[in-house]
Amino acid sequence: MDFISGEIIGIDKPLRWTSFDAVKRVRGAIQRRMKVKKFKVGHAGTLDPLATGVLIICTGRATRRISELQEGMKEYVAEITLGATTPSFDLETEIDATYPHEHVTRELVESVLPRFTGRVMQVPPVFSAVKIDGKRAYSFARKGKEVELKAKPLEIREIEILSFEAPVLTLRILCSKGTYIRALARDLGQALETGAHLTALRRTRVGDVTIDRCWTLDEALEHIANDELTFPEEE
Repeated sequence: MDFISGEIIGIDKPLRWTSFDAVKRVRGAIQRRMKVKKFKVGHAGTLDPLATGVLIICTGRATRRISELQEGMKEYVAEITLGATTPSFDLETEIDATYPHEHVTRELVESVLPRFTGRVMQVPPVFSAVKIDGKRAYSFARKGKEVELKAKPLEIREIEILSFEAPVLTLRILCSKGTYIRALARDLGQALETGAHLTALRRTRVGDVTIDRCWTLDEALEHIANDELTFPEEE
């Protein structure tokens, strides 16, 4: 491994870990291995703590590629529960309202999904890292303050129903960066004339990096600690 010239490492981020938590652990392992106090490590595309799956971590000079890597299409497997909403659109907050959902069939879901594919406009969740007057939207939301976010353009290339066992709907989604699957759950619930919130999310691909090519965090730390180090030749 040549951490200085740059490594691109695919991690299967654990549940309830922040992306920063994973980066911090990788950075610490590299610093211990190289016996340095500082080292540049970053990630391409944040995952929420309640999501798992592909997190790309870049080291050294490979951090220059973060913007490029973030442009890759993302694939997710999302579990959406119909009939109830939460303020955060996922399990970060408690259910705040329930709705009838017995009228929702697989055929009805199939009929509304085309509304959400292609170039679409999406309003981000208030519980998100979108900045408002220099502050993250979630900092207002967690204090109970109302904020208004503007819709942003994005692309959802594919949505596939993997299963539907009412009230739980499982989808595979291929989308551009900036897509909030929580917001898609909200909008889909409204289109189905019920409520909906995200109950599980797994990112299975970022660009060319797929989940089957990723290490667990423990595997990554073991490779960093034990694999042969290589260093760039002096110019």
